[in-house]
Parts: sequence; structure tokens; C-alpha cells
Amino acid sequence: MIGPGVRGLVEAVVGVAADLSLPEILSKIVTSACDLTGAAHAVIQVPDAAPVRAGDPAAPGASLTMPLHARGGRFGELRLTGKEGGFTGGDREAVVTLVAAAGMAIDNATLYERTRSRERWLEASHEVTAALLTGEDPQRTLRLIAEHARAVAGATAAAVAVPREDDPGTLVFEVVAAGEDAPPGLAGLTVPVDGTASGAAFSSGEAVVVRNYGHYATKEQAKVNIRMPEQVTELDSAVAVPLIVGGETLGVLLVAKFGGAEPFTDDEVALASTFAGHAALAMEFARAEEDRQRLAVFTERDRIARDLHDLVIQRLFATGLGLEGLRPLVTQPEVADRLTGFVQELDRTIREIRNSIFSLTQPDEAAEGVRAELLRLAQDCTPALGFTPRLGFTGPVDSAVPPPVRADLTATVREALSNVARHAKAEAVSVEVAVDLAGRSLTLTVTDDGVGIPDEPGRRSGLVNLGERAARWRGRCSVARSGERGTKLVWTAELNGAGRVR
Repeated sequence: MIGPGVRGLVEAVVGVAADLSLPEILSKIVTSACDLTGAAHAVIQVPDAAPVRAGDPAAPGASLTMPLHARGGRFGELRLTGKEGGFTGGDREAVVTLVAAAGMAIDNATLYERTRSRERWLEASHEVTAALLTGEDPQRTLRLIAEHARAVAGATAAAVAVPREDDPGTLVFEVVAAGEDAPPGLAGLTVPVDGTASGAAFSSGEAVVVRNYGHYATKEQAKVNIRMPEQVTELDSAVAVPLIVGGETLGVLLVAKFGGAEPFTDDEVALASTFAGHAALAMEFARAEEDRQRLAVFTERDRIARDLHDLVIQRLFATGLGLEGLRPLVTQPEVADRLTGFVQELDRTIREIRNSIFSLTQPDEAAEGVRAELLRLAQDCTPALGFTPRLGFTGPVDSAVPPPVRADLTATVREALSNVARHAKAEAVSVEVAVDLAGRSLTLTVTDDGVGIPDEPGRRSGLVNLGERAARWRGRCSVARSGERGTKLVWTAELNGAGRVR
């Protein structure tokens, strides 16, 4: 017949082994240890984790400490205290049996959690891939990548950084997915490739794991006079994994946790890297699909241009010649004048069609012009700002601004809107681009209704880069208060001979 002590031990072992949740297993161990031995208090100490307790730690009596082995090594230790009369040999045997069963249960729970973690990462990869393959908006797709990575990794925040088109040595955080307690206002933040965790992952093509991430990030941004939200300093464990496909690094996925959370394990880093690889492959497929659609548009444009030239213009030209041939036959002056007007109108129509044909045969970037590029940039900055900037254009902006000036203009607008998003606390911002009718000078004016210029002069040093861009085109950059509230940035450039950099 099985005695009550043996029955209790069997029930305790079965209860511990039946659970697959590590917190529940540890809780059952300390409770069962007290029940089996009569100890008043039991605690499991695990490195880098809070202790798990049961009972009254202040109770007097003998103590017993037993190592707890799991995961291929020493997992922690079980300490029993408060046993009146001391622990017997039977108590020790029961505890030895209990911790042995606990070690196997912990291993099973760890294996189960690894399996579930892999499943969650694979599910996230599937959802991101499905979104991309169904034609999801690229910006929305980047947000999906960040949101899924944060949720699956149990992280405080996740972000996707991509290289800036006008400055490959700089990464910009396009999207940031964060929990309720996470730092705000990080979207649009730029970091250099050199000297940062994200940059190291981008340049090396390998995952980079860091601790005390918030301290280093805040210190790095302070070098360029950018004050980070206070919560950033609380970020601790972080991993940056590159988004690579076909040997090309498209960007970096960064996930980070607040201090006190369990650091990222090697398994989690490997799973995050696999997820990033799947996401990058889907991104590349979407990019190829976009190229295919663009090629189809170009092909259709070519067909339309040929039809306009070979059919429409020729018919209009023939009609014009026919009308010209009728003029000698017309004797009434009023009718002759009207006939001449019709011929002139046909000539103007032919010229307009030829201009349209020319536009259709130009590359997309040239055809859309400065206006379309800045409008798209404004839409990209909308999530970081919380509202859509108002844009206005005056003069021959598309035709008068050459590509080199256009690149600096676009970079300046991006930097200005990023500064508004990070510092201004604005509710509205306007961007005005004006080119004089002669096409000789350009003036960019960015006005917001935020808190105005910071009093400390060190914060203004971030404008040096904008001033240098203006100076390349014999222009200037200035910032001043806009009335009682807000800031006005004025950036100018000369366009006459702008192809030559001073």
C-alpha cells in the first residue's frame, strides 16, 4: 500500500510535470516543496529573474538548499526554511525527486515555448508576406513588419529603418510600432550608419544584440543636438537585424525592451533574423511587382504616344492643310478671319499634343516633377507629424529646378518636416516653394504653429547642414520665430547656372 507521503510526492511530481508554463511550474515547485517537507517557506532563486516564493520567509527553523538543474546546466536553486525540528532524510529525498522532476518539466516548458515562438514568428512572416503579395501599400507593409515583430518578440517597441535616398550614410526610421508605455515621436528619426547598432547591422549584414540600448541611443543623438524622449533611456535589451535579399540590404528591423524584461535569447535573435529574411524577400517581390507595373505603364504610354503622333496629329495636320486650302476660295472677310482662327487653334492643339507626347515618353521621376515628389514626401511625413502638411507652389517649379538643386530641396523639406515632428509640437505646417518667373531663384518657406525656436543656441546647430546645402547654390538658410507662436524656415537657392556647384 502506498503511504500518504509517497502519494503526496507522486501527486506533486505529476502536477509539476503536467504544466508547460514556466511561471506555473516554478510556483508549483515551491508550494509542493512546502507541502512535502513541512517547511514554512520556499523560494526559487534564478539569475536575472525575480525570486518565486511560497509561505512565510520570517518563520524560524532549519533550512535546506538544493540546486535546480535544467536547460543543460544549473538553472537556479530551491531553498526551504522554517522547518521545526529540522529536515529529515525523507524530506531530502522528496526534495531531490521534486527538483529532478522540475528540471525535466522546465526543459519541456522551454522546448514548448521555443516551438510556440517559432510558430508565432512564422505566422507573422506569413501575414507580412500575404500583405505584400496582395498589393498592400509599402508604408503600411513596413508598419506591419514592425508591429508583428514587436508583438511576437514581446518587445516595448520595434522600428524599420531604411537608408535615405539622398544620403546612404544615414538611416531613417520610417515606421515605429510601440506599446502604450513606449517612447513617442521616434518616427522620422535619423541615425548615422557609423557608430550605431542599426548601422552596424545594416553594414555588416548580421544581427547586432546590445544591452543598455537607450543610454547609447540617447548619447548618440545628443551629438547632433537631438533630445530624445525620456523613456528612451529606459530601453535595455535590443536586437537589430538586417533586411537582406539577394545580397542587398534593404533596411534594418530593430526591436527593444524596457529594462527589467527578460533579455533577448539566442533563439529569439535567430528567429527574428529568419523573420527579417522573409520580410525582406516579400519586400523585394513587391518592389519587382511595382517595377513590372511601372513597365506596363511605360509600355502603354509609348503606345498612346505613337497613336497620338501617327494618327491624331496627322489627321489634325491634314485638316489644317485643308482649311488653309479653303482660304483663297473665301471672299467674305469675316469668314476668312474665322477660318484663320480655326487653323491657329489647330496649330495650338497640335503643339499641346506634342508636349503631351514628350511628357509621356519621359521617365517617371522627370515626368512627375518637383511638385509630385514633394507631395509624396509630405504624405510620407504625415504619420510622424500627426497631420498632413499644406503645400503650395508658385512659378515654374517643375521646369526651372535642375536635378542637383532638386535633390537638396527635397532633403531640406524632409529635414524641416522631421524637425517639426520631433520638436515643434505643432498642429499645422505649411510648405511654400516659389520660383521667380525668370527661373533664376528658388525660395522655400516652411512655417509651423509650434512652440517656436528653442532658447538654447546648441539646438540650432542642426541647421548647419541645411545652410551648407543652400550655400552650394549661392543661397541662404535662416530660421526665425513666426509671430507669437511657431517657427519660419526660409531656404533659398540660385537657379541661374545651378548645374555648377560652388
